Amino acid sequence: MNNYEEEYKAEAELLKTLGHPIRLKIIEVLVSNKSCVKNIWESLGLPQATVSQHLISLKNKGIVNCKRDGVMMCYELNDKRIENIFKDLKEYRNSNAIKTDRTVLLNLPK
Repeated sequence: MNNYEEEYKAEAELLKTLGHPIRLKIIEVLVSNKSCVKNIWESLGLPQATVSQHLISLKNKGIVNCKRDGVMMCYELNDKRIENIFKDLKEYRNSNAIKTDRTVLLNLPK
């Protein structure tokens, strides 16, 4: 595998990690400020175990950092560029670039 293929593979892995709705919700919370697990799952209305599982995935890929604050585990984004990716993704989604209207999908070239 050449260097370009390795780079694309690494980029695909990053996008795959970011490509889960719950992980995107977690990132949205962390864009505002670092937050403890309890605050994240309460703000998202999700079970603690679910949020923890996704935080582990994000941590393992280096997307978030985890620090202990007393008895609580607090998370923050590891890199400002993740915030930029998230904001660009939201901007793209909110533009006319993504059309999910069924009539548009049916009229795609074959």
